[in-house]
Amino acid sequence: MILPIFGVGQQGKSPTVTAQRHLNLYAEVVQDADKSGLVFYGTPGTTLFTSFGDTPVRGALAVGDSLFLVHRGTLWEVNNAGIQTSRGTLNTSGGRVDMAFNGTQIGIVDGTNMYCYTVASTTFVVVASGLFSNPVSITYQDSYFICSFRNSQRFQISAQNDGTTWDALDFAAAEAAPDRVVRVLADHGEIVLCGETTIEYWGNSGAQDFPYANIRGATSEFGLAAPWSLVKFNDSLAGLMKNRMGQVQVMMAVGHALQKISSQELDSIINGYVSVADATAFSYLLGGHPMYQINFPAAGKSWLYDGSTQMWSPLETGLDGQRHLAEICVDYLNKPRVTDYTNGNVYILDPNVFTDNGTPIARELVGKHLLKDYDKSEVFRLQVDFETGVGLILGQGADPQAMLQVSKDNGHTWGNEMWTTMGQIGTYLTRVVWRRLGTARDWLFKFRITDPVKVVITGASVDVAPSYE
Repeated sequence: MILPIFGVGQQGKSPTVTAQRHLNLYAEVVQDADKSGLVFYGTPGTTLFTSFGDTPVRGALAVGDSLFLVHRGTLWEVNNAGIQTSRGTLNTSGGRVDMAFNGTQIGIVDGTNMYCYTVASTTFVVVASGLFSNPVSITYQDSYFICSFRNSQRFQISAQNDGTTWDALDFAAAEAAPDRVVRVLADHGEIVLCGETTIEYWGNSGAQDFPYANIRGATSEFGLAAPWSLVKFNDSLAGLMKNRMGQVQVMMAVGHALQKISSQELDSIINGYVSVADATAFSYLLGGHPMYQINFPAAGKSWLYDGSTQMWSPLETGLDGQRHLAEICVDYLNKPRVTDYTNGNVYILDPNVFTDNGTPIARELVGKHLLKDYDKSEVFRLQVDFETGVGLILGQGADPQAMLQVSKDNGHTWGNEMWTTMGQIGTYLTRVVWRRLGTARDWLFKFRITDPVKVVITGASVDVAPSYE
């Protein structure tokens, strides 16, 4: 019989509650539930677009037909063929940079200086005067560049439509609490000032002396726990937040309020990490699924949130349980381009690619607990409905394999690996079946695929009967 053994949960505090896991998979709800109401697909792989060598890219921004990246101490312009052209030199060579575009100029801040690159004339300058020291964050709104600064409550605006000109009197300070502004970002026509314990919203009032004013009553009592976790997401903002009660949560802005999008199980996991202040994130759209990926460098872990199903899934590159390779993402020519956190590679994120630049991607799915009145039951046959016949012509994946492990003790330990074929290329009638799995009071099934092939899982059929042992 067909049983709903797959769900969208995530193991956290106890596998006895749920042991579900969806490694490098995302779910899709089928509207008319043709064959199944819930289907799992493999997350995108990566192919090399261009490379800057052995150290990571520091920041990226797409402008028209060009991709601008900062690597070490150089601003590079890259075209759609991956050809690199140097456009300017920064005074620093390490650490993340923030970038913004005002229609004619690109503003860059690196925690020490601001730089301004004019696209039409290809001129690059270091902003010399008027701007406060140590700018760490930059955004653009209503014809102004806006900067925030290290260890400061202040933000400052540029002259209109000119990132090279700043007045030392054109600044204001966050007012709701004496916390430092760690990130400034424009959203829905407002400036969002993200502090350590509060978030304020400022709007353009049209005043002559200083155009921005605090929007009273809009302050949130949550602060930004990791500056680089805040990104535009699904017509809003999302990031890792924290309030005065303590632990962190991933939250999304809904108007001037924050809505928690991390599950309680995920909260339990990430609050167990040694450090979360270094978390980074990015977002992209995948076939109608708004995706938010958050990386925890100190913990070596990555998580993917699907805004359409609210499902969280771990992401890994390789077979050793390490975080996903992607660090910074920008949409360039309608394709997500991601940088590598270990080197200067820039990749295309592609759902039709099944490795990370040649490195294997493991797909793993742990289903729901299968119980029958808490009595012993026997499983005679388990069939999983994979998309079969997806083998490659040659090499690894020519005869792709699916692995099953069974747990009979609530997910605390797992039995032997049992492998079976998913079908060589074109053998679409292949059935993925395991038989005579024994008896248990509680069943958990773990499936794993490491071959570089398309992975689609639509459901499972289990032949189960009471055991009279």
